[in-house]
Amino acid sequence: MEMPDYASFVAALAEQGQPQTAFAALEVLAKEIVGVKLFTIMTSDTRARLSERIYSNMPEAYPVSGTKPYNETHWSEIALKQKRTFVANTIDDIAQVFDDHELIRSLGCESVINVPIVVAGEVVGTLNCLATAGHYTEERVKAAEALKLPGAVCMLLHEKMKAGSR
Repeated sequence: MEMPDYASFVAALAEQGQPQTAFAALEVLAKEIVGVKLFTIMTSDTRARLSERIYSNMPEAYPVSGTKPYNETHWSEIALKQKRTFVANTIDDIAQVFDDHELIRSLGCESVINVPIVVAGEVVGTLNCLATAGHYTEERVKAAEALKLPGAVCMLLHEKMKAGSR
């Protein structure tokens, strides 16, 4: 696998407006590395079993919002417990794990990968990449590994900024 060019992402870390600037740079990386139509970032609190959307490139459909309980399906087993990337390449597969599958389809998305971000052995969030049906090939899923390091940086930056506002 070819190493992605992280230069723009690293430059974004030095800019004002954090963590949103870094999140937007991560979205650009996701588009370059795996291809996305809808991109969101969710935090994960494995103890309280809650998640929170902290970034969305389609805020009208998927706004940044408060916490919500975990999706207790085979998705959570794969992404949160096994800490592996979850892949669904059809709207029917998505419908098995996400109640909002009709909204997803209405946005022109019928495939998803959820990339878990693990820090200190714990899933602290997921990068959620959605695209057209069948988009997330084995090669793209492997390539998504390159999103984990900048994803971890974004999660840690989010926590730093959140702690600074208290």
